[in-house]
Formats: sequence, structure tokens, C-alpha cells
Amino acid sequence: MHTFPRSASRWARRFTVTATALAVVGLGVAPSATATADAAPAGVPTQVPSTQVPSTPASLDKAPAGLYLFQYTYRNHLKIGGGNFTLGGRVYVVVKFNSGRIRYDGTVTAKTNSGVPGGAVYLETNISAPCAPGNNGYARAYDHSTGTWSPKLPVAICQRID
Repeated sequence: MHTFPRSASRWARRFTVTATALAVVGLGVAPSATATADAAPAGVPTQVPSTQVPSTPASLDKAPAGLYLFQYTYRNHLKIGGGNFTLGGRVYVVVKFNSGRIRYDGTVTAKTNSGVPGGAVYLETNISAPCAPGNNGYARAYDHSTGTWSPKLPVAICQRID
């Protein structure tokens, strides 16, 4: 019985999509000098004194350096994703206007995801997307386990014009 070889086109397509996605994620990895310059919202510390290191369960793996975020549209909403967070740790994600006013925030747990280093986070916001070009806001994430902020990710926040 003769079996036909598997089509290479499916493999090539998957490879291309994966490589493109990783390249886009790689663009957001560059460290920013303003990573700790943002004020923390109420209940989220800006800096943890060395004498008050937060206790975390031993099962948590500390996040590697270089937190990063990326954005995409899912179900007509802005979705924020990121990597290099502490596996199993809580991550606070906030979307703000450039003026500093909070438009959306939420807390998620970092989980494993192949292709994403460290713990991965994904948060679907209630912000409509896609918007007209031009970024009028930014997203940031705070890793509670390490006490670090991600760099700012410029985003477009849709607004009604009446």
C-alpha cells in the first residue's frame, strides 16, 4: 500500500505564522528606561522595601528579566498579552490614556504557554478594537511576585465622538 507524503504547504504556513508572531513579540521586548517611572495604582506597591519582601509560595518560579507586552484584537476588543512573568503569580494589567486616567484594569494569573518565555498573561479588555490609527494610551503590567512593571506598550483606545 502506498502512502502519500504529507503536504509541505501546511507546515510552511504554520512556520511562517509562528515566526511572524514571534518577531512581533520580539519588537516589544526592548527594555525601557521608564519601566519604573509610572506611579502604581492604589493597592499596588511602587517599590517593596528590602525588609518587607513579599512572601510567595515555593512553587512559584521567579520571572526572568525583560517583561514585555503585546496587543491584538479578539472578538472586536483590545486584548493585551505578555511574557516573562512569574509562573503562577498574579499580574495586574492596566490600560491608561496618555493623560494617566485609567480606562481598564484587571488582575490575571501568569500561566505556561509554549512559545512565550516565563509566565504568559492574556487579558481581554472591554475596549473596542480596532480603532482609527494613532495611539492615545498605553498598557502596562505589574508582576506582584517580583515587584516590577513592564515597559509601556502604546495602544489605541477607541472613544465615541458624539
